[in-house]
Amino acid sequence: MRNPRTNTLSTTAIVRVLIALAIAFAFAARTMAQTPADTVISNQASASYSDGTNTYNTVSNTVTVTVSKVSGLAVTPDAGSNPTVVAGQTGVIYNFTVTNTGNFSDQVHFLGSSASAVVNGPGTITNMVIDLDNSGTINAGDTLLTGASPTDSAAIAQNGSIHVLVEVSINAGATPSQTVQVILGDAATGAPSYDNQPVAAAVPSHEVRTVSAASVNGQREAKGDISATVANDALLLLTLTTAPAAPIDLGTDVTYTWQLCNNGSRDASGVALSGAPQVYIIAPIPQQNPLGSRGTLKSGQSFPAGTLFTQSALTIAPLSATWSSTAPSPLTLATRVAYPVGGTLAQGGACSSVNMIVTIPTGIDANVMMDEIGDAFGKNSLSSIIPDQSGDATSNNGDSNANFDETYSAAAGHGVIQQIALKKVGNVLIGPSGSPGAVGPTDNNDDYTNKAVNTGIAGVAPGGVTTASGQLVYTNTIQNTGNTSDTFTIDAPTVPAGFTVEVSTNGGTSYTTVSGGGSTTLAISFGASANILVRVTEPSGKTVLTGYDSIIRAASVATPAANNKTIDRLYTGFVRLDKTSSVSNSTGVGGATDPVPGAVITYNITYTNVSSSNGDANCVKLTASSVVITEDGLAAPNNWGTYTTNNGSPSDSGSGTVVTVSASKYTDTIASLAPGASAVFTFKRSIN
Repeated sequence: MRNPRTNTLSTTAIVRVLIALAIAFAFAARTMAQTPADTVISNQASASYSDGTNTYNTVSNTVTVTVSKVSGLAVTPDAGSNPTVVAGQTGVIYNFTVTNTGNFSDQVHFLGSSASAVVNGPGTITNMVIDLDNSGTINAGDTLLTGASPTDSAAIAQNGSIHVLVEVSINAGATPSQTVQVILGDAATGAPSYDNQPVAAAVPSHEVRTVSAASVNGQREAKGDISATVANDALLLLTLTTAPAAPIDLGTDVTYTWQLCNNGSRDASGVALSGAPQVYIIAPIPQQNPLGSRGTLKSGQSFPAGTLFTQSALTIAPLSATWSSTAPSPLTLATRVAYPVGGTLAQGGACSSVNMIVTIPTGIDANVMMDEIGDAFGKNSLSSIIPDQSGDATSNNGDSNANFDETYSAAAGHGVIQQIALKKVGNVLIGPSGSPGAVGPTDNNDDYTNKAVNTGIAGVAPGGVTTASGQLVYTNTIQNTGNTSDTFTIDAPTVPAGFTVEVSTNGGTSYTTVSGGGSTTLAISFGASANILVRVTEPSGKTVLTGYDSIIRAASVATPAANNKTIDRLYTGFVRLDKTSSVSNSTGVGGATDPVPGAVITYNITYTNVSSSNGDANCVKLTASSVVITEDGLAAPNNWGTYTTNNGSPSDSGSGTVVTVSASKYTDTIASLAPGASAVFTFKRSIN
């Protein structure tokens, strides 16, 4: 029979083991990611309790633990490899990654005179830098490590990295199958990675170490290595030069000069594109980066005999494109040109330079540079294709731009070898809503948007002043007509006395006062347009039936002299009534114009839309509609209904319809009154 007590003990033991394992795994999980140095770990206990009726809560005091600084360093790759090299090759780049694996920002120390790196095999270090722009190539802005004094890197964040480039020249006497190894650092322990080791007490010979002495584990060092094998083969290197005055104007002709060299130890033979095999330089027409507008081959330029052309898309691999010895018509249809170098290219040989003249297109975004990248294609001694990407630090490394679109993908490892900055010229139009190019009476600087207030004008005769302030909101459209994305400054250089002008660039959520010297800005992409709201506030006391001009200006930041203006015009009412009267006396009593009983009074009411009518159709004009003029002889201050009698039918010289409402009341209804239009409403009364 089973002993129940023994069974219980066994179960308890198993539970304890499982708990212990869980704790162990928990601690192991914690070590996977270092807590940053100086992190304060805080702990406070809490409790709740009851007296049988009420519940209470309490907390303990707080205790804190501050995480110490721990240094860490890694250099990779370990036992890495480069593409093959050939005897006499120069400018071979060995690219190392140096990572701060500690838990705080730290610097990395390198010895002077490139001593932190050493070459094993037939090669010599010619340069060594910290690759500040992570381009994989040595540039003017990189940090040199070749000086006599040691160099400390800039601070590297926890888990951050820098790249160290070691440039090597392969000895001319190097033989095939030899290995050229570059070792960065001299950590002697910690195989196979040799990372994060205590700094050796001995005098360093090729040390790479951390700088801070504030960590609890002291300074750390590391080591990495990369090897390349010497090959016995052709080695193609394509270079491209051009020297336009940067930045250049759109529409400029740019000459690109290509040259191909064979720096290898064997001749390169040709490949067949169309006709006899040739070693080719294949040059795409320069594109904008990212892919967009491209240049065009300039008509009339000469090409070497045997030059091939293709209209195949750049997404098609160069050797898979359809090539022809006949240039397309027009020449602008060409997407790539293949320049023949010869049936072979001898070792150590360089072909004559070839030029390609390209016209930079107009009407494109100058904020995006023009890029050019090309390939050379031949065959090696094993009849394998040997492509080379121009401008690479490593020649003949097989990373051609088989898909041109990949040249803009960092993951693809391609590099653009020639960029031309385009001259950014700002320009702008501002005008009525949806019509930034509107033209006013003289040009596109006096186009306008007319609107009228209806406050403070009721009962005020012509020549009087408004009795209350008014406010209007205008919509203006700004168009970026320059050749680059731009920011535009918006202000109001001319504002009527006492007026306030404000601008909103966010649809009315907020406004900025631009009258009195203020301004605001608005960014607009290349070729795009955007609306602004302009709020104009008019004070009381302004003459009625008058237009008040607020000039709104938009100016390019890229080219400050480029600006355009529009007018937001506020009218204090815009339909004017001017009344006149004349007397005709044929009673025989008194003179011919004496207002005696029986004489006839003729009343003329001239009605006019006083708003402006000039400018093109895109200017916003004020048309009065449903105009009703009322003449009531019994409505104060009128009294002519009491003392006169109708004499004939009333009339309108324009399109108005006159109605006799009663013996002493007339109305004249005008369906539409265009800007600047005028007509006369006439009626006659006999004096009782």
